Amino acid sequence: MLRGRPLRDRLPLPGVPAERRHRGDRLVAAVLVLLLAGVAVLYAVQSPAAHTESVTAATAPTPPPPVGPVPAGFGELWRAASPDTPVPLAVGDGVVVAAGARVSGHDARTGAERWSYSRDLPLCTTGFADGRVLALYRNDEYCSELSTLQPDSGARGPARTLDARPGTRLIGQDPVVATGQDYVETFRSDLVRTAEYGTVRALEEPDSQPRSGCTFRSFAAAEDRAAILERCPGEPSERLTVLRPSGTEGDRPAFDSSSVTGTDGAQVVAASSERVAVLLPGAPRLALYDRSGRSIGEFPVDAGATVAAPADGVARTTADDRHRYWWTGGATVALETRSLQPRWSLPGTLGPGTRYGDRLLVPVPGGIADVDPATGVVARTLPVDRGPVTAPVLLATQGTLLVELRGDELVVLGPAG
Repeated sequence: MLRGRPLRDRLPLPGVPAERRHRGDRLVAAVLVLLLAGVAVLYAVQSPAAHTESVTAATAPTPPPPVGPVPAGFGELWRAASPDTPVPLAVGDGVVVAAGARVSGHDARTGAERWSYSRDLPLCTTGFADGRVLALYRNDEYCSELSTLQPDSGARGPARTLDARPGTRLIGQDPVVATGQDYVETFRSDLVRTAEYGTVRALEEPDSQPRSGCTFRSFAAAEDRAAILERCPGEPSERLTVLRPSGTEGDRPAFDSSSVTGTDGAQVVAASSERVAVLLPGAPRLALYDRSGRSIGEFPVDAGATVAAPADGVARTTADDRHRYWWTGGATVALETRSLQPRWSLPGTLGPGTRYGDRLLVPVPGGIADVDPATGVVARTLPVDRGPVTAPVLLATQGTLLVELRGDELVVLGPAG
């Protein structure tokens, strides 16, 4: 025996020519190379990157002029189909449009496309949180593929997989809440999941969810709280659950409170750090609940001629430092930002409105009402020809520009006159 190996391992195999042995070694090596190449090709074909088209912006955007006094009027600058933006995304220095499988960033004033991102999957929804555009794609039966994009360049950020269902909305800011009819998931700005609640697809701990079979009807998010109005089997009325989405155990939800309300057909309107506002059925009244889930008062509201519950369960609201502006389906109601008590109501509106400098601009039939945000008093109405309107008109500002989402169409208006 030679050192390290038996002699028989070092000697040629009897009866096997050296040339055949070398030829066999080369054949094995060739097969291995082909197998590895096949695996690499298969991965490249099936990986998400192979089915993604990303075109980033070549230059920095031109910021629109800063907002000033409300002009004498507004005129249309451009429009685009955007059925997959549930709210107008006037973010960064531009405007984001989403339709089908494609998300694109546009110059706010001209509408020129600056960047685009698309996949071979249909979009479920889009949103904006923590300085990034959120694009959620559907893969089979789940809205599972979440991409993040820089609003001014379209550059890709981190991605993650969700278990959201079709019809989901992405609401809130760090953490973000992915809503659903029987499942809610929350995640931080680094996309780490912080909570899941409801019908969990892969339940790791059998006792991690307090109830089963519940239907989630409406939602609101604020800071570290997510309010959910749900209907559970065997219970006499709807249940208001306030989830703490900033918990540390992603598979076990933490709660501020959860209790039946004694109502059926209510709607969560808004949440603050201390309270939740719920629209009660019947004569319009706003019930307020404290952090422990205790009802602390009811306030009548002038909800206008029509009260409509949004199909996605998320009330149409906007906010500034002092107020939440809630659209009931027929009126804009101002709620104090922390107490959520109603301050004034403006009936006959088409959406919640948006701040424009020190004024509030609210869509109304045939135009835009220039409103004092402290009192709700209308100073004037600026004419805007929208044609027949059958959907809410949601507004956002981008500098001096107004961005209107009219159903599935996004329209950008600029100062005129």
